[in-house]
This record gives sequence, C-alpha cells and structure tokens, in this order.
Amino acid sequence: MGRLLLLLVIVGGGVLQSTVVAVAGVGGVTPDVPLILTVLIALRHGPESGCLAGFVAGLLQDASGGGLLGVQALTKGLAGFGMGLLVGRFWVSNPLVQVPGLVLLSIAEGLARFLLLQMFHYPATLGELMLHVILPQALYNGLIGTLCILAEATIELVRRRAWR
Repeated sequence: MGRLLLLLVIVGGGVLQSTVVAVAGVGGVTPDVPLILTVLIALRHGPESGCLAGFVAGLLQDASGGGLLGVQALTKGLAGFGMGLLVGRFWVSNPLVQVPGLVLLSIAEGLARFLLLQMFHYPATLGELMLHVILPQALYNGLIGTLCILAEATIELVRRRAWR
C-alpha cells in the first residue's frame, strides 16, 4: 500500500470517527473505526505499517477528542504493531481469526488506555468502564470488522468473476 493511500485511509477513518460514527452510536457506544482500520492495515501490511497507522490514527483521535494527547496514539500504535506480528504466526487471512482477534485487541487496547489514564487519576473504575465502554465497543468493533471483511470478500469475488 502506498504511503499516500495509507495516509488517506487513516485520515479518512479519523474524519469518519469524529463525524458520522459519533452520531451513529447505539446506546452511547460507538465503534472505534481508527482501531479497526489499524488492525486491517496491520494484518495486510505487517507490524511497521500497523504501528504507523495506529500511531497516526490515535494521534488524530487524541487531537480531535480533547483528552490527553498521546494516549490513543500509544495504545493504537502498540495494537497495530502487535497485530502485525501475528501475521507470520497465525492463519490471519481467515475471518474466523480476524474478527475474534479484533475483538480481543479492542479489549486489550481499552485496558491499556485505562491503565495509562490511571496514571493521571482517571475517575472511572475498571468494572464500570469495562461494562459500559470497553466490552460494548469491542463487540461493536467486531460487528463492523465483520462487515468490512465481508465487503472486501465480495469485492474480490466480483473482481475475479469479471476477469473470467
């Protein structure tokens, strides 16, 4: 993937997150589009691209969200790097691995963000945050990730049939 295309995907995901997704939440829970894009980029292009995509996407989220600058950049960068490392170790081209991996990574990224925020005396408890934010968002990410993977598979199938 070219660097310009990678940048466009990341910025587009950030814009989508702060506009459309912000108002399309279910019960106050929204999917984390930059994390979903980070995972998909890391699975296809390895740990370095995943780390870069996660860092830039997280930094854009930090800048637009008004929170502590760098928390999302750090956690999403690490998530992208970690998911990219799995490419050679697991059969990550299978959607039955990608979707649960996205859900588990969403939970891990939420926990890492919580732990970082605890260093700054974030007032929420882990149980409350897990029940009302992290787990619902992880499930939502899994649903959106599934739809992205199905769309990609459909496009690939149509492309193959067009070449016949």
